[in-house]
Amino acid sequence: MKKTTGTDRSITSKWRPQTRAVRAGTWRSEHGETSEALFLTSGFTYDDAQTVADRFSGEAAGMQYSRFQNPTVAMLEARIAAMEGAEACKAQASGMASMTSALLCMLSAGDHVVAGRAAFGSCRWIFNNVLNRFGITHTAIDGRDNAAWEAAIQPNTRAFFFETPANPTMDVIDLEFVCGLAKSRGITTIVDNAFATPALQRPLEFGADVVAYSATKLMDGQGRVLAGAICGSDEFINGVLSPFQRNTGPICSPFNAWVVLKGLETLSLRAHKQSENAMKVGAFVESRVAKILHPGLASFPQHNLAMKQMDAAGPVFSFVVDGGRAKAFAVLDALELIDISNNLGDSKSLACHPASTTHHNMGLEGRAEMGVEEGMIRLNIGLEDPDDLIEDLDQALARAGI
Repeated sequence: MKKTTGTDRSITSKWRPQTRAVRAGTWRSEHGETSEALFLTSGFTYDDAQTVADRFSGEAAGMQYSRFQNPTVAMLEARIAAMEGAEACKAQASGMASMTSALLCMLSAGDHVVAGRAAFGSCRWIFNNVLNRFGITHTAIDGRDNAAWEAAIQPNTRAFFFETPANPTMDVIDLEFVCGLAKSRGITTIVDNAFATPALQRPLEFGADVVAYSATKLMDGQGRVLAGAICGSDEFINGVLSPFQRNTGPICSPFNAWVVLKGLETLSLRAHKQSENAMKVGAFVESRVAKILHPGLASFPQHNLAMKQMDAAGPVFSFVVDGGRAKAFAVLDALELIDISNNLGDSKSLACHPASTTHHNMGLEGRAEMGVEEGMIRLNIGLEDPDDLIEDLDQALARAGI
């Protein structure tokens, strides 16, 4: 296969972010295709027996089996790594495959993790129902409190795990402080960056060790496929994660990888425009509801920190209406343009009720601890005209008696 400059790090490292999003990682076959090729194959053939033996022993480079490597998936990995500023990346089957693999590949019985308590419901479920079964303990803290991270460290703490902004409370973690603290104690930081992507926030620049993604969200951006990614050093990705992934199988499919590759070409454009739209819609919502959680608004308690770490605030924010679940449902049911959906990052605007969907499995007490209120609605603002979205929210709030 003929390779282009998109695979040469000495060249791609000089490119600016948008160029990397379009060109990095691209391989071309002898046909010279402009769009990345889609390799829908589970296996590969070899010219002779020694070639395959050398590849499996590691003495020769090349494809072996699509659970280990695939050309389309490899292109996606190279592109995300270039955008993130990481030495290496491994694509995953989903966002939760990313979070689970990033943790399990490095943890052993007796290890301890400090985790931000504001997190996606399934991440909390992994800590409470999977890791504990294998003797891996954790302490959930208010990640906004810098002192809480240091206070929670134990002699066997191996990792800090958190997302910022967090789902759905939008809690922002001080990346520079937390990552610096971790490095000083020999602790690995794993950051879920799905709400921002490298288009809006690059945790490695603040000292993070590992960055994990649900590429299903903004990276795809059009609600088409499931995918994930884990970025980090060559030592972590190829020395620690790769053997785990190779033998447990959470690999991204070639088709899904190809779709996400296409999404990355417009990621920065979409992420910034959706952020702009979310700011306008958020300003309207703020005038109508009891509480809004939007990092881009000056009223947000961590606004300055968010703007220090992020290029823009992203497309997602939450707000709370008085009247609990019943009133929140009334607002959702009255929407005419915005769809009810638990997905996010889509170019279409979506709304959901976290307490009954993404965080329902945490129980009432767990949700209360996180700050997920019964009257909370999470909005993903898309690429529609923001005035149309404002009009839809205006009529929905009015019909709900707000």
